[in-house]
Amino acid sequence: MHLIDTVRGMTRVLISGAGIGGLALAQALHQGGVDVVVHEQDPTPATRNQGYRIHIDANGNAALRACLPPAVLDRVRDTSGINGDLVATFTQRLERVFAQEFPGIPASEISNVDRDTFRRGLLTGLGDRVVFGRTVSGYRVADSGRVRVEFAEGGADEGDLLVGADGVGSAVRRGLVPDSGPRDLGLRCLYGRMPIDAETGPLIPADFNRGFCWVAGDNGIGVGFAPVRYRDRPDGYLMVALVTTPSGIGANLHETALEATKDWDPRVKTLIGYADSTSFFPITLRASDRIDPWQSGPVTLLGDAIHTMPPAGGVGANTALQDAATLAAELLSGKDPLDAVAAYERVMIPRGFGTVEASVQMLTQLAAH
Repeated sequence: MHLIDTVRGMTRVLISGAGIGGLALAQALHQGGVDVVVHEQDPTPATRNQGYRIHIDANGNAALRACLPPAVLDRVRDTSGINGDLVATFTQRLERVFAQEFPGIPASEISNVDRDTFRRGLLTGLGDRVVFGRTVSGYRVADSGRVRVEFAEGGADEGDLLVGADGVGSAVRRGLVPDSGPRDLGLRCLYGRMPIDAETGPLIPADFNRGFCWVAGDNGIGVGFAPVRYRDRPDGYLMVALVTTPSGIGANLHETALEATKDWDPRVKTLIGYADSTSFFPITLRASDRIDPWQSGPVTLLGDAIHTMPPAGGVGANTALQDAATLAAELLSGKDPLDAVAAYERVMIPRGFGTVEASVQMLTQLAAH
């Protein structure tokens, strides 16, 4: 059903950023008949490998069902990971401290995805609606109410609504709510992965095969392990995520992870030792502080661009998907676009910052063990 005529006064939506939230929103609007274009700074879809396993919860699943056409949802589900049923914490000697089981998750639900595979699935059917190699560097709102975005590479584009889904360093956020960027939490996460094959598979402890497992060291360092075993092919990997302080990171990231866990249960060091040494990369753990609502208008924000959060609890991607579903539903409801944006922000802002605070609290608890 085409809703261009019923979305009163809105003929073109610009989205800055082809991440998870931006693409989910583009899928929903494109399916609803809205002229939408996504501008992404990466030169090609295959440019970035910024992360590995992403947890998808019940909220994320509901948002995906709301945003994606059936064929795209099927592809995303079919290329996701086999569902796990456990979240657990352990001492560095692999003594189980806490466990929560999630039995009976239906195959129709998604519990984990590989970030790169997920992104490629979300691109399905969008074609030239996503333009790569365009970095939104700023915008201005004309007297007519139209929004003009400028690109760092040169050139510009115009639309009736701009959605900043451009992540932690969002240029759209800097223009809309200056001085509201996320703060450094003083922690770093080293992500890597160990291929799962005939040699390494038997080395993985049984609990580690069932879901996300957090191992807390006596030295204040923690390591998370979680598998991705693809539904549609036999290969997979075990994600490794070491959380430490900036001073704990050496030049060789793989060696850093090995050194940090050298006195732990030897099974931990074995898994890290078998990890692909070239797969490790660091990220700074950040969180956004709660801000007051801004004057609503033809520019808004989504996901990490406004409510950046640490990976604790695996809620960041799910919150971005919720943002996409909420904004799409408001825009496709037939109400005035500016009223739709205002309604979205009344839900998104408190929900997003509430989730940030819960994620930071969980990270603090994990770091304390």
